[in-house]
Amino acid sequence: MRTQSKDTLKNLTPDGALQILKEGNQRFINNLKTNRNLLQQVNETAEGQFPFAAILSCMDSRTSAELIFDQGLGDIFSIRVAGNILNEDILGSMEFAVEIVGSRIILVLGHTKCGAIIGACNKVELGHLTGLLNKIQPAIENEKETATERNGSNIAFVQKVTYLNVLHTIRQIRKQSEIIKRFETAGKIRLVGGIYSVETGLVDFFEMPAS
Repeated sequence: MRTQSKDTLKNLTPDGALQILKEGNQRFINNLKTNRNLLQQVNETAEGQFPFAAILSCMDSRTSAELIFDQGLGDIFSIRVAGNILNEDILGSMEFAVEIVGSRIILVLGHTKCGAIIGACNKVELGHLTGLLNKIQPAIENEKETATERNGSNIAFVQKVTYLNVLHTIRQIRKQSEIIKRFETAGKIRLVGGIYSVETGLVDFFEMPAS
């Protein structure tokens, strides 16, 4: 399979970009990896890159976006940070992807058994990690269903916070970036969320309608 080019990206719709991710994840969970010539992709991307997607995922070693979605060199912008949280640098990277390169989709990808989510639920404090985990607190506060055992040992609570954390990140992207909001409103990109299961390899996609 050849890598994304200027022409293929130009002709790709946001819906088409989402479908590529869904189909890639299906190949991944069925162990049907696309046959790629990676050295050829190195040569094809030597003069430029045209990734169709920007994916914000956790730094967890099990959540490599290229593997999860069966993509090759030059296909996606992979942005990774513990807890898939948002900051100005990440937001700027996303704006570069959509405004300058023309990526068609932004995916915020959380995952099950996330150590950052568990740490935030347990109110862990450790050097600079403390500030990072604080960015997950809004998702914890937005979880209203659990009255007791609101900690990292409660699997159901952690799962709910994981989902709400993805929604919170999407909400902040829209709130903080006029560029991305403009592209989404114009239908030039899709902004979607997903939860990756470290147990099965499956990604559950979902969307939060823009208010």
